[in-house]
Amino acid sequence: MNLPVAIVAHRGASRDAPENTLASVALGWTQRADAVEVDVHLTHDGEVVVIHDDTLQRTTGRDARVDALPLAEIRRLDAGVWKGANWRGERVPTLAEVLATVPAGRRIFIELKAADGLVPVLKRVVEASGLSPAQLVLISFEIDALIEAKRALPGCGTRLLADTPEGEPAKITELIGLCVKEGFEGLGVSAGWPIDARLVDRLRSQGLLLNVWTVNDVKRARELVAAGVESITTDRPGWLREQLAKD
Repeated sequence: MNLPVAIVAHRGASRDAPENTLASVALGWTQRADAVEVDVHLTHDGEVVVIHDDTLQRTTGRDARVDALPLAEIRRLDAGVWKGANWRGERVPTLAEVLATVPAGRRIFIELKAADGLVPVLKRVVEASGLSPAQLVLISFEIDALIEAKRALPGCGTRLLADTPEGEPAKITELIGLCVKEGFEGLGVSAGWPIDARLVDRLRSQGLLLNVWTVNDVKRARELVAAGVESITTDRPGWLREQLAKD
């Protein structure tokens, strides 16, 4: 059943599999996510890898920054065992490996972390992937990085991220104005934002889309669907799709 909202798998199906690994991405597709969201950093030798934190400690146990190690050394680390023994052996993937999994007709949201030199390398990886620009959405809290990415990859979607403290009326007006000025496709905001149909209509009147993250509560998801948001990012894509399909 098609839903009136797109379901985006947060770092893959990250409730069930170790986040930002090929396993979680594959499970996101299996759970019928319309898109998968991942985070990217540069390694010391200039490779784009998929990992959320700027250090490797939480997901691999290695006390080091991602940008302090070469790809070969990062690839030797176990990025799955922290989630459970059955995930032992999962590795920190490259963005190229993740892009190779994207099925036809589905999208990938790529969160850019602040890093000098990231966008030119990202551009090479994206262009080599063979994916249509319509399948790629570049997202970031970093305004300068997003502006640079839009210039480098003009066919891809671009969305500015904003957390809950930025949800007051004056800040919303500022963010909308920024998106319009820079030609961003829309906003990606946290689930704590004051979102209703009036806000969604206001964004639409400016040609902007709204994604909301990270929504693992079906009541909140239903409220967002009723408000008319374009997409919802969740750790539980299969489960949330099933719950919303009952409505």
